[in-house]
Amino acid sequence: MSAPLETRAAAWQALICPDPEAKVALTRALAAAPGVPDPALLLAPSEVPGRPAAPLLVAPQHVPRRRLGSPQGRAALIHAIAHIEFNAINLALDAIVRFPDLPLAFYLDWLQVAGEEAHHYELLAAHLATLGHAYGDFVAHDGLWDAARKTIADPLARMALVPRVLEARGLDVTPGLQTRLRAAGDTAAADILAIILRDEVGHVAVGNHWYHWLCAQRAVAPQATFTALCVAYGQSLPRGPFNQEARLAGGFSLEEMAEWAG
Repeated sequence: MSAPLETRAAAWQALICPDPEAKVALTRALAAAPGVPDPALLLAPSEVPGRPAAPLLVAPQHVPRRRLGSPQGRAALIHAIAHIEFNAINLALDAIVRFPDLPLAFYLDWLQVAGEEAHHYELLAAHLATLGHAYGDFVAHDGLWDAARKTIADPLARMALVPRVLEARGLDVTPGLQTRLRAAGDTAAADILAIILRDEVGHVAVGNHWYHWLCAQRAVAPQATFTALCVAYGQSLPRGPFNQEARLAGGFSLEEMAEWAG
């Protein structure tokens, strides 16, 4: 029997896998038994991760509005969230694979995140099936992965733009989505979002931890650096209203939120 792949090499195998079910299985198995990552291993991930031919990716403005008053509209919303979670698996795996010479805890943290994102995708895909649809049935956009593509050269920029901006936005909008889904009679979807929100607080906390760690390593001021990175990469600063409780639990400060709100 051949020896198991080194942890980061195994993450690369999951990253390049195009089949969602197989990617989820590889990711969850690795997260359950991660082994010891080799920070010195140099890997060469593509700018585009493994993903299926569908959904068709279009510009964000070409994604139709999802009206929750119909089963089709609810299915489109669940599909959109499943697409986010599928991308989130790839984002976590990409952080493990792309950035060498970081502490072991960095890789293990993002592997745990990847495993939880895979679980979220499973829950959403299963619920989507109860609505008569599957992942790939609706168009989607590539905004989340665009941020990953922009930040392939710098883990500090990746931590700034992805967990601290894009993923943290989910903390703000998810409670409202839960309310709308319950009002539409889809309590099962609202309950899935409760699981996702709980876990995403931890994922944002992981991003904040490693963002501040990298800032300390480079002896740069976190808040000024964050603003500069958003400007340099064409990313808008966070805007309220904020889910203050969730953001505080995810490692943001009241001072940060006050500055962005002002």
